Amino acid sequence: MLNAERKERILSTLEHFGVVKLTDLVEKLNCSESTIRRDLIELEEDGLLERVHGGAKLVKQHNLEPSMNEKSFKNIQSKREIAAYAAEQVETKDFIYLDAGSTTIEMIPFLKDKKVTVVTNGLVHIEKLVQLQIDSYLLGGKMKAHTKAVIGAVALDNIQNYHFDKVFMGTNAIHERSGFMTPDPEEAFLKRAAVHLAEQSFVLADHSKFSEANFAKMFELEQAVIITDFLPEEQNRETFIQKTKIIEVEK
Repeated sequence: MLNAERKERILSTLEHFGVVKLTDLVEKLNCSESTIRRDLIELEEDGLLERVHGGAKLVKQHNLEPSMNEKSFKNIQSKREIAAYAAEQVETKDFIYLDAGSTTIEMIPFLKDKKVTVVTNGLVHIEKLVQLQIDSYLLGGKMKAHTKAVIGAVALDNIQNYHFDKVFMGTNAIHERSGFMTPDPEEAFLKRAAVHLAEQSFVLADHSKFSEANFAKMFELEQAVIITDFLPEEQNRETFIQKTKIIEVEK
């Protein structure tokens, strides 16, 4: 089992039970105690859990957007499948915008041989793009330490200098009436601007994003194609289909 997948299962277990014993994780994940203990230390350093005697408990962050580290460990396999499909929509020499986010970053390895040019507002994204020698530009502006995304008035002004063949967006929530949403109004402005500057727009979101409305609206459902693992059964499928195109990669 990969390190990231193991951590995802630890966090999922904590989200379900709130607290978990070290011995239970060793048995559940079929790993050594030293391996699980090291994972707990690293997750605690990322602020995702608190170690207690004999185990760990979940750290609750009320009214806060999840950090980049926290997002990266959730629904990993689904995010990779979504990202792989999204990368197939990119053509050779396309000029694209890659939004900061834990699903969009999974697209980067699939872009290596496409000879694309990428603009991004993600600090972690630009590092991976440069490592793979993909022509890339990072927007200037205010850096959000929590999510490592560049936002603000400077970034909004900076992005107006570009035109994109395609944009690939992350989102915190997808609401059937309010559209695509995020907790941060400044980030919403930047995402909206990117969509207005693009020929085609895609939103990459696993099934967990079909939820309650968030604070700030990014743009309407009609303005982007949704690429997801699957649409949860409890959602109003017909309403979503009437408003936007949904691609479910697990079907």
